[in-house]
Amino acid sequence: MSDIYDAINMNLAADDASISLGLGGTMRIGRSTLAVSDLMVMFEAIARTGSVQGFADALGLSYRAAWARLQAYETALGRPLVHKTRGHGTALTEFGAALAQALAEAAHGLEAGFARETRAVEHRLRRLLTGRTGALTLAVSHDPLLVEVLGEHGGIDVSVMGSRAAVERLLDGQADAAGLHCGALAPEAAGPPFSAVDGGAGLIAHPLFEREQGLLLAPGNPRGIRNLADLTAKGVRYVNRQRGSGTRDWFDRLLAEADLPAAEINGYTVEEFTHQAVAAVIACGAADAGLGVRAAADRLGLDFLSVGWETYYLATSRSLAAPALQDFSAAVRARAARTPGYRTSTPA
Repeated sequence: MSDIYDAINMNLAADDASISLGLGGTMRIGRSTLAVSDLMVMFEAIARTGSVQGFADALGLSYRAAWARLQAYETALGRPLVHKTRGHGTALTEFGAALAQALAEAAHGLEAGFARETRAVEHRLRRLLTGRTGALTLAVSHDPLLVEVLGEHGGIDVSVMGSRAAVERLLDGQADAAGLHCGALAPEAAGPPFSAVDGGAGLIAHPLFEREQGLLLAPGNPRGIRNLADLTAKGVRYVNRQRGSGTRDWFDRLLAEADLPAAEINGYTVEEFTHQAVAAVIACGAADAGLGVRAAADRLGLDFLSVGWETYYLATSRSLAAPALQDFSAAVRARAARTPGYRTSTPA
């Protein structure tokens, strides 16, 4: 089986365009070449209707033409694909059912990729037909600077969530782009789902900016916290980020590297969903420390103990061409260049 591509069902209107991508290409057996999409239509129709007539109706053929095509498939494959039983109609043979399952599983495995590329092609097609691409859908990990710039740009629908969830939205074809970070690690070294963002999958992680993360501390650092080990001291209260966030993952890796059990940190299970929320909990005196970006500490007058810099990425399909996203990315980089706690990162 080769050439896994096919565009089926293209419906155009003045202000809309939709494309459905499916498993296509050809299957070559000896000198015979079979259309994969036609085989899948045949298998589905016969399994659903229990008749060759159902296959004929699905492709708009006469019964005679459908039967001739079925026989041509069987000749090429050298195996019977269906059998007739008096009073029970037509059913797939064991071989036919096994081949149908193999093709269905291949299509299912490629569904997410098809969904991603469908979004990218639709944006391009709308732009060609109408001069507009429609709203982009972004799933992003929280960052104060990013959210600020997003509020100034139209044409982008954004959902804020953890880095893991954002990447999974992109991989499943539910978002055009994902904002993510992996601490000191590059996506390919951070394990699933981040490692799935690679060129082999048709995806690319564009470095958007770098930011400084560290321990946000109560003003004046009254607990005298100087390192991670001090978080286990008696009376120290910690506030964490939620599971699945890039900051939580980085904190857990830092604990493992320092051989510090999470159970020894009072407040490890107390979770907030943004850097700003962590800073607010500390500012109001409900906690003494939490991991977050320097920008959040600066905004609320907190002390800050750096643990390092990380790259924030914007991952997209390699084929996505969206001027609105390019403009947004340029605005974010420009803002990062002049904001304390951030610095620019070379675009991919």
